[in-house]
Amino acid sequence: MPRLQRFEGPSDLHLHSANSDGTQPPAEVMASAHRHGVRTAALTDHDTTSGWAEAAEAATSLGMTFLPGMELSARHEWRSVHVLAYLPDPDEPALRAETARIRSSRLDRARLMADRIARDYDLVWDDILEQTTDAATVGRPHIADALVARGLVRDRAEAFAGILSPRGDYYVALYAPDPVTAVGLVAGAGGVAVIAHPAGRAGLLPMRVMERMLDAGLAGFELGHRENRDPALATLRDLCRERDLVVTGSSDYHGLGKPNQPGENTTTDEMVGRIIARATGSAPVYP
Repeated sequence: MPRLQRFEGPSDLHLHSANSDGTQPPAEVMASAHRHGVRTAALTDHDTTSGWAEAAEAATSLGMTFLPGMELSARHEWRSVHVLAYLPDPDEPALRAETARIRSSRLDRARLMADRIARDYDLVWDDILEQTTDAATVGRPHIADALVARGLVRDRAEAFAGILSPRGDYYVALYAPDPVTAVGLVAGAGGVAVIAHPAGRAGLLPMRVMERMLDAGLAGFELGHRENRDPALATLRDLCRERDLVVTGSSDYHGLGKPNQPGENTTTDEMVGRIIARATGSAPVYP
């Protein structure tokens, strides 16, 4: 089947399952997207491709096109940078090794944070494990869910603003590569790299860093996202227009973990086609 055949919008290219920090299994994520009118969807769990097979089967059974994806963690100085990777080869050695290292760091970090929190709050490691699935790597969202279940906070938002805040005493930093390296890993695996919610509260990355990411193979930016803010967003719009970059819009759906809903932002058919045409690592799964 030709790589560009039979995809259609509305397209939501940023969805999370319980295999990372969402609250639904991959199949239910696809079903939720379908109910909201999405017809082309990408599963982009953090640092893992473990949900691809389940999501692809569910999506195609509903008549949807599935784009395999991932959200690769990166860090520039103090700030997190999330690199959406579309259609990479999941078995490419360098990318596979780096995602394994990040997942291991997530687990070590979660244990350290849990130990610190347990000094002051009625929370044990088993409380956190109860909030995960077998395929998931334990992370801060699971600790937040455990805090909610124990009645220590009302919801994830309160947990992240307080007990789990990077400014708090319980926080432990996550290992992540710099964004230029992360983009290069995605491109090296035949994937298409797009920076997620690039104009959020932290503002833009320095232009010198964005230039280096573009040189490393960055394809574009997720401009349609509820966290993006002007004037940084306007600057990125101009950059994308000047450089003819890929522009996406997505929900960043996490089930009950966030208020975001599938299809609240979407990507045009033209841009989905450009992503598919550029990728060499893996292929879309068509209904």
